[in-house]
Amino acid sequence: MQNMRDEFGKALVELAAIRDDFVVLDADVAGGTGTYHFRKAYPDRFIQCAIAEQNMFSMAAGLAESGIIPIVTCYAVFASMRALEQARNSIAYPDFNVKIAASHLGLDVGPDGATHQALEDISIYRAIPNMTVVSPADPIEMRAMLPHLLDSHGPLYMRTGRSPLPNVFDSNTVFEPGKAQVLVEGEDCTIMAVGVMVHRAVEAAQKLAEEGIFCRVLNMSWLKPMDEEAVIKAAKETGAIVTCEDHNKYGGLGGAVMEIVCENHPVPVERVAIDDIFGSSGEPEDLAREYGLMPEDIAKAVRLVLKRK
Repeated sequence: MQNMRDEFGKALVELAAIRDDFVVLDADVAGGTGTYHFRKAYPDRFIQCAIAEQNMFSMAAGLAESGIIPIVTCYAVFASMRALEQARNSIAYPDFNVKIAASHLGLDVGPDGATHQALEDISIYRAIPNMTVVSPADPIEMRAMLPHLLDSHGPLYMRTGRSPLPNVFDSNTVFEPGKAQVLVEGEDCTIMAVGVMVHRAVEAAQKLAEEGIFCRVLNMSWLKPMDEEAVIKAAKETGAIVTCEDHNKYGGLGGAVMEIVCENHPVPVERVAIDDIFGSSGEPEDLAREYGLMPEDIAKAVRLVLKRK
């Protein structure tokens, strides 16, 4: 089990040793985002903006215009709500090269409670023109993404996380930017998952296989632009889809997938997500169980969607 936010901070340190084109901006939450590793190693490239996310995003826009790549780090609720106007008007509208890395996502935030559980951030950032949205499944994928994200021009929103995660991939995995990864092969149904839900989707598929139900599992880490080809292929070849996300059921992965499916090849879709309610305080695993985000809930959704197939 590895902590994505800590691995994010360590990855930035490693990248800074071989490239000098980026700086890190922090809103007094370096301990929560993992960027304290970078602050210690490269204090001259670490800009403390204090608890003032709107100002931090505006600073990032100015830095980007000067040719520096700013990596803005804070909690997802503040990145997607408190500083939304600056993200839209100061960063995305002029198409500035700012990378926003947000931790504390969904119910995985756990004891910090509803005010800090970002259940809407995918839908918010997905709706902003020019904005790329990604959510790696584990620290290995996140580390593989970072160099490409820094090399690609334009505004970006990346979800990191809070709690330790099991690795979905091994260190030899080759990633293709912008593409969904097939983790499990199957032809009865496709399970599409993102972030913390990916390892649970794999576990659900393994349990379903014991019942004779064989599911394809896709890691949908590229939320925008989404791998439409993979979605359409899954719809045509398996005829049913279940989406899984630690996010409100509206506007996130499920919404994005249904947009593609409805426009290209309609099939039944079930969503495993937060049912349009706020979370509560508790341990992440307990909350996932309480709100229906566990492997058994994914398996239940697969059985349900197969009845509609």
